[in-house]
Amino acid sequence: MPQTLDAALDILDALVGFETVSGRPTHGIIGYIQDFLAHHDISSTLSFDEAKERANIFATIGPEIDGGVVLNGHTDVVPVEGQDWSSDPFTLTRKGNRLYGRGSVDMKGFLACVLASVPVFKAAPLTKPIHIAFTFDEETGGLGMPVLLESLSGFAYRPEIVIVGEPTQMKIVTGHKGGYEMRTEIKGQEAHSCDPRQGVNAITAAMKLISKIEEMNAQRAANPLEGSPFSPPYPTFNVGTVEGGAARNATAGWCNFDWEYRPMPGEDGSVAIAEIQAFAEQDILPAMRAVCDGAEIRIITEIAVPPLDDRNAAKAAEFVSMITGLNDTGVVSFGTDAGYFSDADYSTVVFGPGDISRAHKADEYIELEELTQGLDFLHKLTTRLSS
Repeated sequence: MPQTLDAALDILDALVGFETVSGRPTHGIIGYIQDFLAHHDISSTLSFDEAKERANIFATIGPEIDGGVVLNGHTDVVPVEGQDWSSDPFTLTRKGNRLYGRGSVDMKGFLACVLASVPVFKAAPLTKPIHIAFTFDEETGGLGMPVLLESLSGFAYRPEIVIVGEPTQMKIVTGHKGGYEMRTEIKGQEAHSCDPRQGVNAITAAMKLISKIEEMNAQRAANPLEGSPFSPPYPTFNVGTVEGGAARNATAGWCNFDWEYRPMPGEDGSVAIAEIQAFAEQDILPAMRAVCDGAEIRIITEIAVPPLDDRNAAKAAEFVSMITGLNDTGVVSFGTDAGYFSDADYSTVVFGPGDISRAHKADEYIELEELTQGLDFLHKLTTRLSS
């Protein structure tokens, strides 16, 4: 185990060094992983986005037969702009038992555990395969998952269980909320601010629409679902970015904002989106078009991330339980690629080292003990699949 931990630290150092912010090309990190696997005589398959700039990587160790376990993680990370880091976010920095760096806990720590365990996988007399599936752009809605699933549909064998190694503090998670990744683009009309009646202020329209979103958010918060295991126990909205206008002395001719809606499992999130669309068309647009016929509000669903519920979780949860001795399962409010796998009828759970509360913020870190926990689990998984 100490030797494997040392390998995991070296690999994590390399992975953090790749600035794999969502939407950017993945040639560097995917090339590194592909070369690593090839060094251990493991072939891999890539599946690309349309521009062939970002790729998923998939590999199988052991017999190429139905069954086995997929170890899934994502290679992308969220941006660091505007965050006050105490060290270079793209250089792994050790301070005591903590390893700081963007993606260290979400979720390159798990990727490092998987890759460091490859020699263990290779040396074991596996009777069921271990599959490695690392995806792109999970943070922006799981954009790599439809590409990966299409690629897997062409394989002669089908995995049985998927473990998504997001940081759950090594607790078995069988459910999470979904996510509608949204963008609103508003076209107004510029005019000199000495007489704003001659223009249509797109920022003002955005303010009204954002106020509607906040009102709907407050309504849901005031009516939590009794007995729900989720925290918070209701669906949520969030407006993340706003941009628009050209100058303070002109009405804003345009405004765009990015936002999201996280519905509960079993909820049709499109109903909430339709309510906002109707408000825009009935309560905002008529006044805008009374001044400018070309005024427009476009509400765009960039991707609808499926929630994870427990309908396909039983086999995967039982498998992890047999390895770990854990009997309890839970849910989380953050989204993962697990919903995509579950919707494709793979038995899926989320289970991995670290704490999600450290993700997406300055001085993100994972602890040495957490990496050790991840490596220990993968060792036991290997033993289980060799019996």
